[in-house]
Amino acid sequence: MRISAAAIAALCCAIGTNVAAQQFTMKISSPSANDITTEWMRQMKAGIEGRSGGRVKVEGYPANQLGQLPRAVEGVALGTIEVTISAIGFYVGLEPRFEALEVPGLFDDIRHGLRVLADPETKKVLSTLGASKGIEPMWLGIQAPIALVSHKPVRMLADIKGQKLRTPGPTPIHMEPLRRLGASPLSMGLGEALPAMQNRTIDGALATINVFSVFKYFDVAKSVTHMPQAFLVFAGMANRAWLKSLGPELEAIVREEAAKAESVNMAFGLADLDRAIKTWETNGGVFHVISPPEATRYIEEVRVAVAPILAKQPRVKEDYDALLAIAKRLRQ
Repeated sequence: MRISAAAIAALCCAIGTNVAAQQFTMKISSPSANDITTEWMRQMKAGIEGRSGGRVKVEGYPANQLGQLPRAVEGVALGTIEVTISAIGFYVGLEPRFEALEVPGLFDDIRHGLRVLADPETKKVLSTLGASKGIEPMWLGIQAPIALVSHKPVRMLADIKGQKLRTPGPTPIHMEPLRRLGASPLSMGLGEALPAMQNRTIDGALATINVFSVFKYFDVAKSVTHMPQAFLVFAGMANRAWLKSLGPELEAIVREEAAKAESVNMAFGLADLDRAIKTWETNGGVFHVISPPEATRYIEEVRVAVAPILAKQPRVKEDYDALLAIAKRLRQ
């Protein structure tokens, strides 16, 4: 059977159209909801789908819909999830270098931390993180100061002694300072922490007031204490192979929109923190402040606990020293 030239041309045109219209799906997982992470999802969806003409479909899955954090992180490494947003402590199992961002005392406050994370030198230091595991941080942010919600009010460091506390990640840098203060730290996902507090399996949890307010921890415990100079750094982590599969044009769009969303979310995050604090107080929650002398002691305890950890990981120490120098330069 002969096929006319016109038919061949039409077939080629159809094939070309199908290739051009190929659709990619970008699933974004997050453990929280109605906060800066879901705002980032919203902005990414609008920007990427609009600019790509629908060739990249963005699907947001907040509140652990695609699984608890450890499973979501594994999903990104395996390529079954394109992007997940998490506290960086949950990435340390794949890439120990993320620990450099977790040391309390690195940032003075949120604005200082955001300046450090946005600095070109910081981005250069962090650009290769996760490469050997096929992952890449597309977006870095600070959600809020790390806070401790607990059944027993923590007004001073001695009050931590004897408490079982959930940490935002399984890293020694989170756990060892707490052990030095007499606590029993353990890592668990956010979806597990609230029921664990309800049944008194744990005495308290470390996360941020944003998380505690959204998930109504005030129904279980009223007391919150902000830990001195400790901040929850989190990242939107992408699967590198998926990014490359998009082709140069679409990959550039995704990266550009991630950068735009990161910039916009700096202001959103600060406003979201204010809303979370008001929500906590409106529902009967109270805040306790550790005194300046106690705060100084806490940072000293952290440094003592962290020094041997960094000594055993030369690359992590190298990253930490570089970030410390950048933080010093950007201090106002």
